[in-house]
Amino acid sequence: MDESTKRIIIFDDDEDILSICSYILEEQGWEVHTYTDCNNIIEKVSSVNPLVILMDNWIPDAGGIVATQTLKNDEELKNIPVIYFSANSDIQLLAEHAGAETYLAKPFDLDDLEQIINTVLVKQ
Repeated sequence: MDESTKRIIIFDDDEDILSICSYILEEQGWEVHTYTDCNNIIEKVSSVNPLVILMDNWIPDAGGIVATQTLKNDEELKNIPVIYFSANSDIQLLAEHAGAETYLAKPFDLDDLEQIINTVLVKQ
């Protein structure tokens, strides 16, 4: 994989999570794009063309489920794996409902973050 193509988008309204995840992923050679809302999600994702997306459940305005479903209903973007992440106890159900490839429960270990990203990339 060409380093320049390692782009990831994180949708989360928690600035701490964005900065921690960005730092870790940039250390691993990712080009990280972060958004604190999911408005105009098709435009945001299309302009970055990421390999993977991390999607928070409680993101303004529409929320992670609607945002993920919007992506999965788009012909151009539906194959980009979405990792749903949330502190909800029913995260597995939420991720399935949204149509995400997998999920990561918050709070998460940074090793778990690396592992789950690598897992979805291998499946592509």
